[in-house]
Amino acid sequence: MSVMSIQTSPLIPSFLRKYLQKIQPVHYELIKFIAVGALNTLFAYVIFSLFLYMKLHYTVASFLAIVLGVMFNFKTYGGLVFKRSDNTLIFRFILIYAVLYVISIGGLWCFNHAGVNLYYANAIMLAPMSALSFCLNKFFVFV
Repeated sequence: MSVMSIQTSPLIPSFLRKYLQKIQPVHYELIKFIAVGALNTLFAYVIFSLFLYMKLHYTVASFLAIVLGVMFNFKTYGGLVFKRSDNTLIFRFILIYAVLYVISIGGLWCFNHAGVNLYYANAIMLAPMSALSFCLNKFFVFV
């Protein structure tokens, strides 16, 4: 349902219209974030896997995958999802990636010590890390 149809629909009670108008742009942003994030995540996972295959330690592999993806992700999330192309936001974006890196390494460490294959561990962590990334980008970086 578009914003215009929400405003004019007699089927939607007036007290719900304001709420739905606020939710809808966030919902659309989330869908775009997921679509762009799928490409970004695939890139990062392939790079991470490649570095693991090359026998790099998982902390180094994860770090390099993040570093290589930061600039591309900054432009895709900023431009395509949040409609912000201000390059000065890169410092906040990098800070968010540092936070995500620390959390990711902590999760990989836990899985590794539990005997879980690191390829699977990284795949398991994709959904929660993506959700956290959306929230941090929306409410801290691209505000």
